[in-house]
Amino acid sequence: MYGDTVISTDEISRSFGSGEQVVTAVNRVNMDVHSGESLALVGRSGSGKTTLLNLLAGLDQPTSGKAMFEGRELAAFSEKELVELRRHKIGFIFQSFGLIPLLSAYENVELPLHISGVSWRERRRRATEILQLVGLGPRAKHRPYELSGGEQQRVAIARALVTAPDVLFADEPTGELDTVTAKSIATILKDVVRQRGVTVVVATHDLNLAGTCDRVLTMEDGMLTNSQQRD
Repeated sequence: MYGDTVISTDEISRSFGSGEQVVTAVNRVNMDVHSGESLALVGRSGSGKTTLLNLLAGLDQPTSGKAMFEGRELAAFSEKELVELRRHKIGFIFQSFGLIPLLSAYENVELPLHISGVSWRERRRRATEILQLVGLGPRAKHRPYELSGGEQQRVAIARALVTAPDVLFADEPTGELDTVTAKSIATILKDVVRQRGVTVVVATHDLNLAGTCDRVLTMEDGMLTNSQQRD
């Protein structure tokens, strides 16, 4: 059994453009995400899954409806509160990795802690621990261009988890990887978040990755069409 509802939506919609050019990317979606579960949003490109993920994470605001985090509407958060939310409560993994080229793997992982004012000893302890957890301890001093795509994504996972977030969002985390590497990333993601009790919401078209999640929601034309629960 999972814990309390950590994220929920109420008839949430997001449209872009105006007049005859308006496009509704997310259309009146109602959903709940429970503490400790892993949830996959799947669908074709353009189905609205990334837009919905951004709404759930507070990276975008809905055109109508509500998105709630721990019972509070995200639209009511001040900019300062949203910054604190992103520093301490949520982590985000992007398809393009988003690593800083001039920094080593260790420095990329340590950076969020440095920004948050964590002491250097604690930064070193946590960054070293999480890099070992994703299997990159020996590669900690390497810069992104010296790492494979799979290794770069593992650095991105470590960076997202080093702040000990309650919720981890991932947007197509295996989208730029070959099949074998994608499977290894899916396994690492599942194992690491299970060990740490993190709630996971992932937008993906990778059915292998979706298959490692506890629940799968399918999106089509901005709407949820079905839900699958793993035994």
